[in-house]
Amino acid sequence: MTVDVPPPLRPATLEDVAAVAGVSRATVSRVINGAPTVDPALRRVVEQAVATTGYVPNRAARSLVTRRTDSIALVVSERERRPQSEPFVGRMFSDPHFGRVVAGLLDVLRPAGIQMVLMLADDEASRNQLLSYLRQGHVDGVVLISSHSDDPLPDLLRDTRLPAVLAARPPRPSPLTYVEADQRAGAQLAADHLVALGRRRVATVAGPQDMPAGRARLTGFLDALTRHGVEDVLSAEGDFTQAGGASAMRRLLSERPDLDAVFIASDLMALGALPVLLRAGRDVPSDVAVVGFDDSSAAVACDPLLTTVRQPVEEMAAEMARLLLEQIGRPGGPSPSVIFQPTLVRRDSA
Repeated sequence: MTVDVPPPLRPATLEDVAAVAGVSRATVSRVINGAPTVDPALRRVVEQAVATTGYVPNRAARSLVTRRTDSIALVVSERERRPQSEPFVGRMFSDPHFGRVVAGLLDVLRPAGIQMVLMLADDEASRNQLLSYLRQGHVDGVVLISSHSDDPLPDLLRDTRLPAVLAARPPRPSPLTYVEADQRAGAQLAADHLVALGRRRVATVAGPQDMPAGRARLTGFLDALTRHGVEDVLSAEGDFTQAGGASAMRRLLSERPDLDAVFIASDLMALGALPVLLRAGRDVPSDVAVVGFDDSSAAVACDPLLTTVRQPVEEMAAEMARLLLEQIGRPGGPSPSVIFQPTLVRRDSA
């Protein structure tokens, strides 16, 4: 007895797509590789032929020709681990800011067919592992979120010569492109608003002063109050966490229980600080006006809803992705840094 064995299914080729579409192999290749000069109607015909034949591009073969991986690294850099502190990964994923950055990046990267690899660097060993990975050519470029002034990664990243965009102005002069919001201007908006409400016994829960954003928000707030003639401003440093905001608010109340306004340098810290005020018998906003910073999901989780300074994080992240793709597509071309302007979002707390 003989058994007929069907021939193995052969993967569709460029030639198969070309035959179905009625075009040349070169035209199919240009469509698949995203060439902008292809006529839109012709592109639709080829894309339909790709779907009909089930053609799957050979990424490995393509990368040998283009030297592209079609992936980028999102690197989150933190300072060295501290004993007893909240784990780095847990703190990162509990912060609404990080989710907004990822959403903004993906809005641009996904339609472009670019994958994103998340990499963490919080000590020397992880930085060395990261740099080894980057130098081996696994990604085409890097978006770096780095928050501390003494972080060596911006300089180390510059030395790799990979396309790169930073999520804030680097602490030292650097040729690397960055995207950020004007932190000082945002804090000045908060100060102007509190003074316009007639508040004079003003305090602030500042961000960490070893972080550029923390310093800029505090300096901008104090400078604006000085222009308004408000000099005696009490400050307590927080750590951009909900627990840190609660702790700092308790310190402020212990030193100045009659304060009538507080600028809190992040919405997440405000989420921790507001219950402390309420438990102390201070009504918000009639006794104490409160303004936060970020306009994150924490702002609408507060009770009362938080008046806050909005930095357009999703738009900023999308701009980082666009700038990075431009660098990858045009090596050595101009890549200007971009600064976004914040706005004040008025809700119920001030």
